[in-house]
Amino acid sequence: MRKTFQFRIYPNKYQKQILNDQLEQCRWLYNHLLEQKIDSWKNNQVSISMYDQHKYITQLKHTNPSIKLVYSQVLQDVATRIDLAFQSFFRRCKAKENPGFPRFKGEDRYDSMTFKQAGFQLKDKKLKIFKVGSIKIVKHRAIKGEIKTLTIKRNNLNQWFACFSVEENEQKILPKTNKSIGIDVGLESFATYSDGTKIDNPRFLKQSEEKLSSIQSQYSKHKGKKVKKKLNKLYIKISNQRKDFCHKLSREIINNYDIICIEDLNINKMVKNHQLAKTIYDAAWNQFAQFLIYKAEEAGRAIVQVNPAYTSQDCSSCGYRVAKKLSEREHKCPNCGLNMDRDLNASLNILRLGTSLNL
Repeated sequence: MRKTFQFRIYPNKYQKQILNDQLEQCRWLYNHLLEQKIDSWKNNQVSISMYDQHKYITQLKHTNPSIKLVYSQVLQDVATRIDLAFQSFFRRCKAKENPGFPRFKGEDRYDSMTFKQAGFQLKDKKLKIFKVGSIKIVKHRAIKGEIKTLTIKRNNLNQWFACFSVEENEQKILPKTNKSIGIDVGLESFATYSDGTKIDNPRFLKQSEEKLSSIQSQYSKHKGKKVKKKLNKLYIKISNQRKDFCHKLSREIINNYDIICIEDLNINKMVKNHQLAKTIYDAAWNQFAQFLIYKAEEAGRAIVQVNPAYTSQDCSSCGYRVAKKLSEREHKCPNCGLNMDRDLNASLNILRLGTSLNL
């Protein structure tokens, strides 16, 4: 099982400059290789493979020696990222989704680089990186498992992080609780459990909306570095609040239930032309589901994703389908007389469908 450990690193001024230069070289290479793939197909209908581009990078070092500043495997990873971007594009085309053709990276739009098992060395409180030197690292927990890759990331506040992707063979199996749960996510409440529990929607973006609007107004008038830093700082704070909320809630659920049934939601499709798109993104349903899935795998729990179609309309008691508008918050079944909260009814349907699939 793959797991990621993220730690803050503190490069000095000189090391920051080298890291920024390396990222800039990666950005240039990304754009160059992307242009090569596009032109090759446009002019000759020839598709250049990832392996062809790996070989081309070796030749490119002679004509553009500045890329030698970057470790060879990191340069190869640039070509891998382009290949993955095209795979994602074609997969979305096949699924008839809005595909989003791979785009060129503008200035400061390439913010990470990946080392594959070489080019770095971790010792105690220091991380040694190729042509950068030893950087202070804050290891707030032990890394368990075999390190497969290291990704160095820079955020919008010019803070730096080391992310170690680790192959962990030992599962931390939790004791059985003999309990199952169905979870319906929503906007009124973040989640409604099949036992009737409701989790309030924290609405982190809405909480900061007034402050965010004020800073955005300042930035639109005076595009200075200080105002931009304020804006980025607030966005990162909101993102961290969402992440912390999802981590804590998913951990609580994993600790208490053996089988967790959730809807298999297509968030990108839901927000398309949706007036509540910003609110849906703020709710972070997708992040919550991802945290549940990887924590369940580690703990030996079962996550069952069910088709969300009609979970809000079907009666959880008799199965009769009751059409409802989004504004209708009560489920009233004309067939069996069941009257209950709409989201609770949905969570009971999710539990029923999930447990039947898990048999």
